[in-house]
Amino acid sequence: MDTPNAPSALFQRIEASFLRQGLMRHLNARLVRVEPGLCEVALPYSENVNQQQGGFHGGAMGALADIAGGYAALTRVPEDSEVTTVEYKINFLAVFQGGELRATGRIVKAGRRLLITTADVTHIDAAGQQSACAVMQQTLMAVPKTY
Repeated sequence: MDTPNAPSALFQRIEASFLRQGLMRHLNARLVRVEPGLCEVALPYSENVNQQQGGFHGGAMGALADIAGGYAALTRVPEDSEVTTVEYKINFLAVFQGGELRATGRIVKAGRRLLITTADVTHIDAAGQQSACAVMQQTLMAVPKTY
């Protein structure tokens, strides 16, 4: 049984995979929350994630949404499996500077071969104000874990 402050076995399983992500380490992203069918990831603003006009880069937003949706899907596959993205579509709603982004991925359908997720990307400013930033829909497939 988990103690109130100890991470759950599911969080630890997802975190073990997340920590293998070189891109997430490079961008300084962190795993915030994991529940069955849900994953939340945070990305602080820095010059590693901005575009030429100073806002968060769309590629960073897309990567964050992809990771959040992918790990939401990973919570629904056997422990000897991983997932890989087949495709995703993202709509950028607004661009922001400073603060951090939070992407919350959720399972829409977990089939035998394909998993469908969504992710909402929200900007949180220094005062804690939250604003919609992007929405994504994603298709993934389970693959054998190779590590």
